[in-house]
Amino acid sequence: MNISQLLKKTVSRFSAERLSTPGLDAEVLLAFSIDRERPFLYTHPAKEIPGLEVEKFRSLVARRMKGEPIAYITGRKEFWSLIFEVTPDVLIPRPDTEILLEEILKLSRQERAEKIRILEIGTGSGAISIALASELKNASITATDFSPNALAVAEKNAVNNKVGEKISFLCGDMFEPVEGKFDIIVSNPPYISEYEFGLLAPEVREYEPHRALVAGPEGTEFHRKLARDGERFLEKGGRLVMEMGADQRVAIEKMLKEKDYCDIAFRSDYAGIERVVLARKRR
Repeated sequence: MNISQLLKKTVSRFSAERLSTPGLDAEVLLAFSIDRERPFLYTHPAKEIPGLEVEKFRSLVARRMKGEPIAYITGRKEFWSLIFEVTPDVLIPRPDTEILLEEILKLSRQERAEKIRILEIGTGSGAISIALASELKNASITATDFSPNALAVAEKNAVNNKVGEKISFLCGDMFEPVEGKFDIIVSNPPYISEYEFGLLAPEVREYEPHRALVAGPEGTEFHRKLARDGERFLEKGGRLVMEMGADQRVAIEKMLKEKDYCDIAFRSDYAGIERVVLARKRR
């Protein structure tokens, strides 16, 4: 079969399963199967695909039909124009998190300090810390995660993206392995409530790591821990930057005001959902 035939048949199957992006999924899997970039598919629609590669493609299609996310099937995901290895041990990086990065970069450039010390809590694939390391020449970055398997993925991604020497990876729960003070603490914590977890799409609910998604009954349990313990590790005037879920503003703003934070602000994503909260530790 040629490229055009394979794509047409697969898009039809994915559409019948009501996958949200049948065309894109088919193209990504076929390009991956034949070790080419997606534009190759457009410029060579009549190219015949050898039998072994067709079989590989069909096995990947079968996995997608069962709901497995594309990123876990291919083992990689683009984020901030960088390529990250992803496994079921880590959350798949999402475009919404780039809002978090934009805000940290603004803060970092406003400071104009000789050295900016950044701490990430719950690094997962390392996407946030690695993207920051690629952008900030004057940053010293520490990243933690409770999962040794996740840290192994993050460390590999740091090396692959040529910033391995700029990030210190520490294994431990939340702030447990951390020492010292930082100018910025950043986290994309679990922020799904136990009720909301049951409403997630099956490909998220059944494949991505539960502990990286679900915070507890309220969904803001990790934000509370970050606000409470982050005070000890922030310099005076330092910033706490956290990703958040929809409709969590009131609860998060209240917990920050109960602690030693001021200049609390929120940033919406491009869908208009409040996605990032920023706060400053009082001087």
